[in-house]
Amino acid sequence: MTIKDLKPTLVWEIFDEITKIPRPSKKEEKIRQYLLDFAAKHNLAVKTDPIGNVVMTRPATPGHEDAPTIILQGHMDMVCESNKPFDFDNNPITTIIDGDWVHADGTTLGADNGIGMAAAMAALIDPEIVCGPIEALFTMDEETGMTGANNLGEGMISGDILLNLDSEDDGQIFIGCAGGVDTVCTFNYKRSLAPVDFTYLKIAVSGGLGGHSGGDIHLGHANANKLLTRFLWEQSQKHEINLVEIDGGNLRNAIPRAAHAVFGINPGHKHQLVADFNDYCARVANEYQGLETTLKIELESAEKPEYVIDAATSVNIVRAIYSAPHGVVSMSRELEGLVETSTNLASVKMKGNDEIVVTTSQRSSVDSRKWDIANQVEAHFQLAGAKVEHGEGYPGWQPNMNSRIMHIIGDAYTELYGEKPIITAIHAGLECGLLLETYPNLDMASFGPTLRGVHSPSERMQISTVARFWDQLKLILKKVADLKK
Repeated sequence: MTIKDLKPTLVWEIFDEITKIPRPSKKEEKIRQYLLDFAAKHNLAVKTDPIGNVVMTRPATPGHEDAPTIILQGHMDMVCESNKPFDFDNNPITTIIDGDWVHADGTTLGADNGIGMAAAMAALIDPEIVCGPIEALFTMDEETGMTGANNLGEGMISGDILLNLDSEDDGQIFIGCAGGVDTVCTFNYKRSLAPVDFTYLKIAVSGGLGGHSGGDIHLGHANANKLLTRFLWEQSQKHEINLVEIDGGNLRNAIPRAAHAVFGINPGHKHQLVADFNDYCARVANEYQGLETTLKIELESAEKPEYVIDAATSVNIVRAIYSAPHGVVSMSRELEGLVETSTNLASVKMKGNDEIVVTTSQRSSVDSRKWDIANQVEAHFQLAGAKVEHGEGYPGWQPNMNSRIMHIIGDAYTELYGEKPIITAIHAGLECGLLLETYPNLDMASFGPTLRGVHSPSERMQISTVARFWDQLKLILKKVADLKK
């Protein structure tokens, strides 16, 4: 059985097509063309804007022309993370069915937000759906900057109700989200000739769970950058360490799963360092017992390099990354169990022969606290000698407990499944806050099927909840169709 054989057939068939189309962030040309071809095939009105967003429309079912226009919204791009070499620019995603779950073969699945796209597209063409006018908005580059939502063209949408289809928990309705900002810290370094009498080693952390830096930040997953520099810092307190290279993490919105460093030490200290390394691995294994079951930390010999990072920067970068804040900063007092503020020490990259760039991201549902933790990160890295810059950021989405569409979604869920859904907010960033800035009268809510491990190769989607998601969406469209503008 393949995912095309799953029910609801139309949704899974479209999702299967989407998995075959490369769509990394900022490289959405192929998926955008797929959307335009889909519109042409099904005689749907379609328009695009200069930034690359796409809107398709479906007219109302006869007799429901006076119903409010409803916007179905999702994003085109996907997070590209893999446990193996994989060409996300050209290769399709391979999907695997495992009981009630579907996942990819060693890569991210792209259900974030491919399933939202698939449901919206199915709603545009399913002849059995009763609906008022539908606008399906597909935004580009959500994962690395929300560029599409931030630059939505004038007149692209006209509806007053928006359903964001980018949530990850069946039985929950999201009516708020955190805002976020990136903080990028750049170290300038000089190259020094590598000591000829030193021994060189490579330490590598791999196999971490990683995950979404918003939705998974409270789970306590290991940060590979922190584990790497923790060992290096411990050794620097005993021995002279010459750092040759350092690299860890990839995306600003993913908890780093892997990192490595090459460093040199006096050969006379190697025996003690290896003993310390074995002790370190045992400590880490004990700390993450039962959680990080595939985490590996390895030490091996490395070739003697021509150059090393200058001593001062080597010390500063290890100290700064090891001591930098990461994880949950505070919990919400309004919504039990919801993270209010967090920071993610996302990636460390060497650029050319003179820069090391540390990328971090901060989130909070309270704007002033978002900037407070961002400024704390700035101050921290400034003390280590880095140049620090903040991105433009994106706003949070303040919950509206009087939302009409929230109640409609809740009523639909209760009618279908005999229980009330949870009304909550999400610590991850959704595009709703940006869309609300441009269209302040939008009544919006977000829902979706159950996804786990998003932004990591362990991303998976619960098959049974996709059918529930689809049935819920159809009933919501019917209830909105029965309303009057």
